[in-house]
Amino acid sequence: MKLVEDLPLKQAPTSTGTQIEFRNVTKMYGAVAAVRDLSLSVCQGEFLTVLGPSGSGKTTALMLLAGFIAPTSGDILISGRSVGTVPSYRRDQGIVFQNYALFPHLTVRRNLEFPLEMRGMKAAERAVLVDRMLHRVHLQDFGERMPGQLSGGQQQRVALARALVADPPILLLDEPLGALDRNLREQMQIEIKSLHKEFGKTTICVTHDQDEALTLSDRIVVMRAGQIEQIDTPELLYDRPATRFVANFLGEANIFESTAFKTETDAVQPTGTVVMIRPERVRISAVTVPKPSDADRRQFVTGVVEDMIYAGPLRKYQVRVGGSSLLVREHVASEQQTFKAGDEVRLDWLRSDLRFVAA
Repeated sequence: MKLVEDLPLKQAPTSTGTQIEFRNVTKMYGAVAAVRDLSLSVCQGEFLTVLGPSGSGKTTALMLLAGFIAPTSGDILISGRSVGTVPSYRRDQGIVFQNYALFPHLTVRRNLEFPLEMRGMKAAERAVLVDRMLHRVHLQDFGERMPGQLSGGQQQRVALARALVADPPILLLDEPLGALDRNLREQMQIEIKSLHKEFGKTTICVTHDQDEALTLSDRIVVMRAGQIEQIDTPELLYDRPATRFVANFLGEANIFESTAFKTETDAVQPTGTVVMIRPERVRISAVTVPKPSDADRRQFVTGVVEDMIYAGPLRKYQVRVGGSSLLVREHVASEQQTFKAGDEVRLDWLRSDLRFVAA
């Protein structure tokens, strides 16, 4: 018999088209629509994150897919088959909850064995799969411990391992890192990304954490008031938000509206939009510094520093320009000039870095 370490891990499958589809799904609670007319397709092997504030409908969408609640109208398809009336335990999905939902009275090993036992798998086969999965999540020495004897990060690994051990085609993550501190969250983001690359499960993750969404996702769905506000790749969603809501929710944004200066743009501003630029695209310098060689492509304004926040690798400046306050974010570097409250400074940006977003 092969050693556990020698057992091959399943390779990530290549995407072969749509695996999950929401068709005009609405979920009503009385007169309130938690989700309204939701239509969305998810490709096989894709990591899709549903992002939004509290009350946006993101968790309701996940619970509908999991089968814990039923839609008021519309349909949900998995691999082309309607699952609207299929109970959750027959949908063959692995689920990781924010509170992990581990069985406190069972050891780590028994927690992983449980879904296999429910499928009627023999003890010898269960042992091999559980051993392999414990090795994969680096918990091979913790199999006989109880969940209460583990750290938050270790419990999260157990929850992920239990969701994956039965090899479901779909993995659902409900605020999976919300209970962890910042360092552990960042470590687990790397682990989740690695597991997704290795196993290739179609993964739906619900979160309100923008950094988490940007780090993990192939695509991000931003929801607002039960509907999709925008869906795109992380890079395009951040760089080219369609609306003011997306611009402000996914990161930080300077909105040029009722400013003391006339915004210079390279294109005609569409009706019903406002001008936006990300804080890291704004450059700050002393007013006496010579202008850069590409000055003809930039706009320059002067202002007064209101505040400087040191945040490790970043400095954030709040700069008053007339009646407006602009945010500047720059990476800390050696021999870099810094400014304090009251300093007069010059801000500039490339006109091509401006974006038009729906007001």
